[in-house]
Amino acid sequence: MAVTMNQPVGRVAGAYGFRGVARMEWGKLRSVRSTWWTLAVFAVGMVGLAILVGLKAPAHPGADYDPTEQGFAGLAVGQLAFGVLGVLALSTEFTSGSIRATFAAVPRRGLVLAAKAAVLTAVTLGAGEVLAFASFLAGQAAVPHGDLHASLGQPGVPRTVLMAGAYPALIALIGLGLAALIRHTAGAISAIVGVVFMLPLVLLPLGEHSAVMKFLPEIIAENSMGAVKPVAYSLSPWAGLAMLCLYAALALAAGGWAMARRDA
Repeated sequence: MAVTMNQPVGRVAGAYGFRGVARMEWGKLRSVRSTWWTLAVFAVGMVGLAILVGLKAPAHPGADYDPTEQGFAGLAVGQLAFGVLGVLALSTEFTSGSIRATFAAVPRRGLVLAAKAAVLTAVTLGAGEVLAFASFLAGQAAVPHGDLHASLGQPGVPRTVLMAGAYPALIALIGLGLAALIRHTAGAISAIVGVVFMLPLVLLPLGEHSAVMKFLPEIIAENSMGAVKPVAYSLSPWAGLAMLCLYAALALAAGGWAMARRDA
């Protein structure tokens, strides 16, 4: 991700603060096509799959059928897209070498990572919440059977929709932290895919109800999306959200530690 600045490096370095660095990071993020392609993939995956699942809703569902949860079938695509976006927000600068210009302008590397995290959070959380509500509304509108519709006034539904938007944003922050730690795009993307998708499969022999499984990001997301049926062996939705926030904080802390101690 190239750094494009018209002002001299010395001028920026002499007056850098969080707001200025965040403005610089926003300029980088919005100037590359991968950001907009990723957001497009997220939108198509979330809304498109919500409509398809809604159209295929069963005419006579079982008692545990949850139309709200079914409407977020595209969350797997969304979390992968935002995880990759989080990685690319930093790893491409290491790959191209432009990170040296960034660190020359802003020697406080922790400030750079904090600004990137703030900008990434604003973009992914804003887009995530908008598309979560869009997916919910589109999916419910596509259901051909009137008695299967869910509404935002039903218990648990607003919480589910809000978490559907927040979850991919937290995955993006984990991706950013892994990019700071690993520095290579392919390696960091492989790590985020492994943590989110592969780890549950590796640990599956322990049993679906294993105490370890409930702490995995993918399982937390699945259990938090249910507005109707509680899952006894899982973390509560809010405890799951807190756990994901902890994972993101740990990933960013590890990435910040690595950035501060390694050469650019």
